[in-house]
Amino acid sequence: MSFDLAARLAARRAENLYRQRPLLESPQGPEVVVDGQPLLAFCNNDYLGLANHPQVIEAWRAGAARWGVGGGASHLVIGHSGPHHALEEALADLTGRPRALLFTTGYMANLGAVTALVGQGDTVLEDRLNHASLLDAGLLSGARFNRYLHNDAESLAKRLEKATGNTLVVTDGVFSMDGDIADLPALAREAKAKGAWLMVDDAHGFGPLGAHGAGIVEHFGLSMEDVPVLVGTLGKAFGTAGAFVAGSDDLIESLIQFARPYIYTTSQPPALACATLKSLELLRSEHWRREHLKVLIAQFRKGAEQIGLELMDSATPIQPIMIGDAGRAVRFSQMLRERGLMVTAIRPPTVPTGSARLRVTLTAAHSEAQVQLLLEGLADCVQQLGAASNHA
Repeated sequence: MSFDLAARLAARRAENLYRQRPLLESPQGPEVVVDGQPLLAFCNNDYLGLANHPQVIEAWRAGAARWGVGGGASHLVIGHSGPHHALEEALADLTGRPRALLFTTGYMANLGAVTALVGQGDTVLEDRLNHASLLDAGLLSGARFNRYLHNDAESLAKRLEKATGNTLVVTDGVFSMDGDIADLPALAREAKAKGAWLMVDDAHGFGPLGAHGAGIVEHFGLSMEDVPVLVGTLGKAFGTAGAFVAGSDDLIESLIQFARPYIYTTSQPPALACATLKSLELLRSEHWRREHLKVLIAQFRKGAEQIGLELMDSATPIQPIMIGDAGRAVRFSQMLRERGLMVTAIRPPTVPTGSARLRVTLTAAHSEAQVQLLLEGLADCVQQLGAASNHA
């Protein structure tokens, strides 16, 4: 018996689901060079335009000169440096919580938090459209795992009735493929009524949402009692890399003791923490970035609707265009690229069968003129392909 990998790959190609890595040959930004081609990109998650900010770059260089390049060891051995500690304190301040804990990636933060909090005899209830890292964490925890209907507090309530042991309700803050936001007030009410904890992964909410960019919890004015476990990533609106969990002192101490992806991983480079501290400062002080984003989102939605494109219910920088058929979505993306525009086609299994889409993401680094170029390119493609989606 042998692994027939070639057959699996051939099947994926035949289904228009084969994935390939574009080779980026420039820094992140609206104007990029990919596979040797200059393109206007609308597909990265650098929502506030900080990934190539001169002050963030300088903070990285100064951090490397002072602290070196590598973390050297795990946080619990000798890898927890001054910049790491300062960044945790700044993130705790941003979120209005006593403590925050750094993780190397968002995937590891979600895996570490869920598996440290629940296990056999407990229950994990998750939104059916949660990010893969959250779903994997629930499955790997060993707890009883169930999914409720998307953003449906009534569906959650029914599942809470059957929950056993410690119960953790888990949701994305902003759903990464649809761009809609979780109904946190309703979810928090149901969770609290049954003595369950609510965990929110606000990877795509930090930066764009909230009066000060502190994300969906700030957006709704909720407390730590409403949302005991708050996760955020640093590779999107913060423009750097890594992730964090913010919460009570007992929560953070428990993760230090029991979260295996935290305990058994070398810390991120201290210079990266220095860069993130600078991007956090810019996130909090330069409010124009969020205001400009709102203008671009409104411009794009109005223009796309005039073209006849099917948008999803999103007020965030994630603006998916529903296409339906995976092959058609790929062709649409290719046609845009021929016009110098980069927009990624998202296909199953990332999204349900029949719901392939173009995932447009807007950033504060884009201009209104660049968004207009995108709209003109989309209109041109629609004339050739037609606008109507054929999803199930």
